Amino acid sequence: MDSYSKKGYRLFFRIRPLFKSLLRIHVEGIDNIPEKGGCIIASNHRSHLDPFVLNTVSPRPILFMAKRELFGIPLLGWIIKKAGAIPVNRNKRDINALKKSIELLKSGECVGIFPEGTRAKPKSFRKPQSGVGLLVSRTDVPVIPVRIEGTDDIFPVGSKFPKLFRSRIYVKIGKPLYFEEKEDYKSISEKIMESIKSL
Repeated sequence: MDSYSKKGYRLFFRIRPLFKSLLRIHVEGIDNIPEKGGCIIASNHRSHLDPFVLNTVSPRPILFMAKRELFGIPLLGWIIKKAGAIPVNRNKRDINALKKSIELLKSGECVGIFPEGTRAKPKSFRKPQSGVGLLVSRTDVPVIPVRIEGTDDIFPVGSKFPKLFRSRIYVKIGKPLYFEEKEDYKSISEKIMESIKSL
């Protein structure tokens, strides 16, 4: 994609050990993320920190689906655009965002998605939306379930700035999931969410 900055990711990957130390991130199961080939990273979502944390621990760039409103925020909008984020209109079923995600997955990229659609309350989960199920059925790529704990303590919903050193962040990455083509979107999404919860 035109806005994706590989040079920016190379720079970020050099300095991310600093962020990992600063945020006190503990990660398990990193080997479960394929080194190459299209795959979906599906994680629970409780904080704006989540995409940043996942890219800090991932061995490869994760291109996240992000709500369109974030692209209008000065500096942040520029950063997520250069990070290859895919803008999503949450007020309707965004066909363009799904098409772009499918295109990226089929070209071998790693796409990140939060099945819940938006941030959940602290220590809780929301019901998954069917978008991730649609992506799986259209691309036949593995889904890597991920559970994050602690980001909602550091940067909870409603906070303007993160509260560093308040908590550790734990990231647990599960084994790749594969699904039959005949399964419906909702069923796939629910199974993925249950896998995330069980980690």
